[in-house]
Amino acid sequence: MTRPNPPGSPVVLLVEDEPLVRIVNLEILHEAGFRVIDANDADEAFEILKRRSGIKAVLTDVDMPGSMNGLEFARLVAQGWPEVAVLVTSGKVQPSPQDLPPRSAFLPKPYMPGDLIEALQRVSGADAPAP
Repeated sequence: MTRPNPPGSPVVLLVEDEPLVRIVNLEILHEAGFRVIDANDADEAFEILKRRSGIKAVLTDVDMPGSMNGLEFARLVAQGWPEVAVLVTSGKVQPSPQDLPPRSAFLPKPYMPGDLIEALQRVSGADAPAP
């Protein structure tokens, strides 16, 4: 699902299998002025990355169904799309810094909307878009 924001707004690929969490994160990111593409799992997100250019950052949960978890997906993104930043989240595991590839960071769940936006800006090096 994508929702239009002003042209030039950074594009974030949101990878989350929990529908309620995905909806809340979509709203947080839209309110902050990001354009968002969402995927249910890493396999779907990988297909999106292969087809679409211009994605600035990926926001992914660790624990997901499919052939890879969020940490494996973060490593895949770092290898194939090194210009794309990755923010990994989880309420179940706390990865060590060695588990995270370059241009990635970890944000534990639960988090406040401002913390999510700040962490996404920090890892991607992007300023907040104008809503």
